[in-house]
Amino acid sequence: MEEKHRDFVQSLERGLVVIRSFDEDAPHQTLSEVARRTGYSRAACRRLLFTLEQLNYVGVEGRNFYLKPHILDIGYSYLSSLPFRRIVEPFIEELSSVVKESVSVSVLDEGDVVYVCRVATSRIMTVSISVGNRMPAYCTSMGRVLLASMPVEEQRQHLKDAPLIKHTKFSLTSENDILAELVKVRKRGWAMNDQELEVGLRSIAAPIRDWSGRTVAAMNISTHVARTNLKELREELLPQLLATAERVNTTLSKR
Repeated sequence: MEEKHRDFVQSLERGLVVIRSFDEDAPHQTLSEVARRTGYSRAACRRLLFTLEQLNYVGVEGRNFYLKPHILDIGYSYLSSLPFRRIVEPFIEELSSVVKESVSVSVLDEGDVVYVCRVATSRIMTVSISVGNRMPAYCTSMGRVLLASMPVEEQRQHLKDAPLIKHTKFSLTSENDILAELVKVRKRGWAMNDQELEVGLRSIAAPIRDWSGRTVAAMNISTHVARTNLKELREELLPQLLATAERVNTTLSKR
């Protein structure tokens, strides 16, 4: 077991674990359920839940605990601290209105991309995505753009740490195959994903760079195979995406 640094605050870690124990499958939990999901004692969970309740992050109804909207302030603090988020929003809104498809922006966090901006169309898709959602970087267009910007050794480390799951028959799960694809992405400056995460879902992505030229995020357009074939993706949507990404990059370079 890795030894904790002497300045590590274990009670804070435990409070965050309790918060993360609430999810779509367990939006309401009893004390015993929180203890079971976290692995902590009932006494420890009682103290943590009481503290979170006093801070207005957790509510209680009968024997059930639940997260309150105030918990969103934690995530919003991160989103509001992103220097490019406010700049990029009008650009992706305009792009979505032109191409009539969903447009998203994400950043890399460990082995995942995390959505930080999104304009969704009303068209029905199986994948339900919103700000804060995480997707595996190795098999998403935005993830590959972000991974391609790294040195090869960092790419290898990311792939070693991530479970390379075959989500569909189209998914690349060989480390060498993914690394070869990242070389192509780096050379051409954009990435395409054809049904590797979910059958029917296609997307293309381009990098967002700060004033120093460093890739800080990725922008993508996602569509469905029933609406867009690969030729249309490359010849119609890609130029619109690259043009918008370049406008964002130019704006950020002046900051």
